[in-house]
Amino acid sequence: MPEQNSISIPILPEKATPLPVLTGMTLEEMTAFMAGLDEPGYRARQLYAWIYARRADRFETMTSFGKELRARLHQSARLRSLQLLDTQTSEDGTIKFLWRTHDGYNIESVLIPSEARDDQDEPKRRTICISTQVGCPLDCKFCATASMRLKRSLSAGEIVEQFVGVEREAGERITNIVFMGMGEPMLNYDQVFRAVSIFTDPDNELAAARHITVSTSGLPEGIRRMADEGQRIKLAVSLHALTNGMRSELMPINRRYDIAQVMEAVEYYYRRTRQPVTYEYILFDGWNDTDADVRRLARITRRVPSKVNVIPFHEIEFTNPTGISARLRSTPREKFDLFIRKLRDAGVTVMVRSSSGEDIDAACGQLAIKHGATALHDPAGSIAAP
Repeated sequence: MPEQNSISIPILPEKATPLPVLTGMTLEEMTAFMAGLDEPGYRARQLYAWIYARRADRFETMTSFGKELRARLHQSARLRSLQLLDTQTSEDGTIKFLWRTHDGYNIESVLIPSEARDDQDEPKRRTICISTQVGCPLDCKFCATASMRLKRSLSAGEIVEQFVGVEREAGERITNIVFMGMGEPMLNYDQVFRAVSIFTDPDNELAAARHITVSTSGLPEGIRRMADEGQRIKLAVSLHALTNGMRSELMPINRRYDIAQVMEAVEYYYRRTRQPVTYEYILFDGWNDTDADVRRLARITRRVPSKVNVIPFHEIEFTNPTGISARLRSTPREKFDLFIRKLRDAGVTVMVRSSSGEDIDAACGQLAIKHGATALHDPAGSIAAP
């Protein structure tokens, strides 16, 4: 029986694909798949390595398999299901990717280069911002994705495919993953953490747990479940306001799970994992950028070891916002910097999120589908399954 405060969000089922998609399968599932082709277990381990560790994009490149087996694989399965429709590149080097799912929905993911560079003048960090749902049901008033509503949740395979597809198109290794794209990850918990298990399998050489962050609007069940399961990836919690009245206006989910419930879950998480937490806080002019807000935020950060990511508000006029969404404005730079200084003076560890990709609507809170549906890449190309 569901908990009294459990959230009930209708999620449309994923339509069936003609053939099984291998990306997103665990080693055990690939073993069962290969057994169905009368192939021994070691062939499944080879297939697993080709897909994840070696990032194979077509069966023809799997040279440890004979021609006959490659042909049977081609007839029996698809490597991937996402099709790349478009890319946009920002002046700062951020790249936004538009994908088509097998059942005709569009999603976006973003590759963010680090501003810091090493002695060879190469980026030290390359971060992918991954989507977990087609749209989002939570209706946060500052987020463009809310304008899409929810179509369905993504499979683990579709989540992993964003990573391997972006990495292939960019031609360079991704070092960090943030689940901060379209959707609320905790409403797709099973598939998100299935993808995490693939990312963090050391044999796959995809990403270490310490380089993965999942961001939530504050769903206590998901936070507690992370703690109980001993998940080692990082947790970020979107706060954005520290009174229930203001937060409920910005984030209607607060009417179901208020700040006290969120913080109880955060404290439970820290007691079980001993891992620090990141709080995300978008500054809105005249809304949550006062001295009282500094004091509230400082008090919350003392409850468990934590830091605060302060984020500039990125305009979402392209979604034709109404109501409070149309009235929100970014805190002016001088006032923004003063807020940061006061937080640091209060002993808060503060990071300031960049506005990478703002010129292509790829910055924090700006992901929403505006593109047409015409494919720019052939379905047999490097991203779509062969």
